[in-house]
Amino acid sequence: MSIRERLSGNEAIATAMRQINPDVFAMFPITPSTEIPQYYAQYVADGRVDTEFITVESEHSSLSACLGAEAAGARAVTATSSAGLSYMNEVLYVAASSRLPVVLAVACRALTGPININHDYSDSMAERDSGFIQIYGENNQEVYDNYLQAHRIAEHPDVRLPLMVCEDGFITSHAIENIELEDDEAVKKFVGEYKPENYLLKKENPLAVGPYGVSGYYMEARVAQAQAMKNAKKVILEVAADFEKTFGRKYGFFEEYRMEDAETAMVIMGSSAGTAKACVDELRAEGVKAGLVKIRVFRPFPGEELAAVLSKCKAVAVMDKSEGFSACGGPLFAETAGACINLKDRPQMIDIVFGLGGRDFTVEAARSVYKRLEGIAAGGETGPVYTHMGQREA
Repeated sequence: MSIRERLSGNEAIATAMRQINPDVFAMFPITPSTEIPQYYAQYVADGRVDTEFITVESEHSSLSACLGAEAAGARAVTATSSAGLSYMNEVLYVAASSRLPVVLAVACRALTGPININHDYSDSMAERDSGFIQIYGENNQEVYDNYLQAHRIAEHPDVRLPLMVCEDGFITSHAIENIELEDDEAVKKFVGEYKPENYLLKKENPLAVGPYGVSGYYMEARVAQAQAMKNAKKVILEVAADFEKTFGRKYGFFEEYRMEDAETAMVIMGSSAGTAKACVDELRAEGVKAGLVKIRVFRPFPGEELAAVLSKCKAVAVMDKSEGFSACGGPLFAETAGACINLKDRPQMIDIVFGLGGRDFTVEAARSVYKRLEGIAAGGETGPVYTHMGQREA
């Protein structure tokens, strides 16, 4: 039976971790994810978990310790943000290529520079091609639910890839919301025990982890890793279906909001989707056929499924909360546009970079996006495909 509670996103993640009781938590603090290991340290001190809680000297070390634990056959977790995630860069690739299913909680925060501690996705998007599965939550409930599903996805024999559970720094990490927590025993039963097939301490089957990949084998290893990411799509849906059956809350690759007859649509991620949904409701009340797609799973990217939904629209705005510095748009736009390129009937598509470094996103701002889309849908010019919104003009 679900338990009603009020928690921040960070405490929701720490609670999910406590319920799962991983073997190892290697920690190094960085704002705004610091509360996660703080809460967990208290659980350790109170004897509520039997996790080996390791304090290390850097984020690079925290993920490295998790890799050693996973290679030995243990379930390992950690948390980070922003420059901490960047400092892990080398080890992120090692984790994915070594097929070690570490679960990493990321409270997404703008990257330097200039120095900024507020939310955007520049940190997680900078690591989008590291080989990690990436799942994003709109609110604290989704963050908690995503974490409960994470280990089953990452540890599945057909996947065996590390996974990032991403929340919005401060917006969801620190804000307190009403959420439904599940019973500890129900969570343990749903997640299950980690039972790796091969690991360093399995004396019956000696093996090496992370060996040198000579050119005669490197590409085959990469292809196998790429196939595992493809396999993750099926596993994500299977775990979500079991989660809905067990706990009653439904998840997929993305959420379609009022898309049944939408002529214009916004593609967006995270907490900003809540603001945009309020705008969609207002527009629908005025007779405007507006809709929204909120991306939950960014890696593996659900390109085929997203293209099928957007194909019914006349105009689409992709909202990027990180700058790609490609001179032609952000990362979410690149993925979405690429997914739609072979559609017979493609919507007109624009990219809007917004909310960098915590810049506010309002219902009125969302309304201005839909107004532009209405003009495009009515046969008007697309105008600049790649623009920014919310910045002070010179």
